[in-house]
Amino acid sequence: MMIKVERGNPTPEELAAVVALVQARAAASPGPADGPRPADEWAAPARNVPSRPLRPAPVAWRATYWPH
Repeated sequence: MMIKVERGNPTPEELAAVVALVQARAAASPGPADGPRPADEWAAPARNVPSRPLRPAPVAWRATYWPH
C-alpha cells in the first residue's frame, strides 16, 4: 500500500494516524476470502415462477402487457 501526500506537510504522528485508520478500515471490510456472498434476490429461481396460473380467455391478449 502506498500513500502519497498531495498537499500540506503532515507531521509523522498525523501520517501514522491516517495509515492506522486506513489499515483498520481495510481489515474490517469483508474481502473475497471471507466466503461466498449471499445470493442476490434478483437471481432467485422462484422469481421465474408465475405468481398466478395463466388462464386462457377470449380477451386475454389485451391483458398481456398490463402490470400485475
